[in-house]
Amino acid sequence: MPDILCMGEPMLELNQQPPGPDGRILYLEGQGGDTSNAAIAAARSGASAGYITAIGQDRPGDGFMALWQREGVSTETVLRHPEAQTGMYIVTHDERGHDFTFYRSGSAASRYRPGDVPEAAIRGAKLLHLSGISQAISASACDAAFHAIAVAKAAGVRVSYDTNLRLRLWPAARAAAVIHAAIAQADIALPSLEDARALTGLDAPDAIADAYLRLGCPLVLLKLGAKGVMVARPDGRVLVPGRKVAAVDATGAGDTFAGAFLARTVAGDDPLLAARYANAAAALSTTGYGAVAPIPRRAEVEAFLAVEG
Repeated sequence: MPDILCMGEPMLELNQQPPGPDGRILYLEGQGGDTSNAAIAAARSGASAGYITAIGQDRPGDGFMALWQREGVSTETVLRHPEAQTGMYIVTHDERGHDFTFYRSGSAASRYRPGDVPEAAIRGAKLLHLSGISQAISASACDAAFHAIAVAKAAGVRVSYDTNLRLRLWPAARAAAVIHAAIAQADIALPSLEDARALTGLDAPDAIADAYLRLGCPLVLLKLGAKGVMVARPDGRVLVPGRKVAAVDATGAGDTFAGAFLARTVAGDDPLLAARYANAAAALSTTGYGAVAPIPRRAEVEAFLAVEG
């Protein structure tokens, strides 16, 4: 069984490219989905990873199965739905950054239920990773995520949770209640500063870190974008600086950070070393377009760290 199991919704991705000489705007087809990206990032960093989800018996679903098999991500816990489709999203870019348009209503993953949770696989893992999106896509998927967390905790399996707040999917009050209830049970919390400000109403990074530690999560990694990440524990906190690159697309940077961090954690690194590695992996992932293609492999990250010092 894989050491790291990620749970959520994979989605076909259409990512806007720079305009051509004739002014036309084209879209690059790929695969995305936050926890799928994290599983691939973990695998590319040398970890044993698998995915818990449901996808359609359609061409996008076939594409994901092929992708995960190429990447060495276990598909033993992937369900193929005979009627529902695989979800899709479009990424557009402008001077404000990147924006997402989702087409996921009634998707196979949104129909996932607590009874679908692969309990034996979770018990055999070392770490279960979920996100706010894993729970936002439907009430049944939310319940399934909580059930998976309960199975993991009962078996002594660590739980990692990335906020990945998408207010288009659910009201802010429900999002905060659900996400914070999950983080209260997690061993590792991975909020972004933007998400945390929206969820807590707080502004200062230190205050946000305090709030999440008070929920009972013993390790909080507050992602600060290009500035790096604050690694906060009850006994103190350290800022691990970000890495400078020529960024063009930050679509999967947070997911890459999560997967890379979890890979190094399972390998035995302490949180500061794992965060340093994950910062480098996330920075490199912004140098290309799309969620998956730019995710770096371990040798590339280590070479980048060696040059940067």
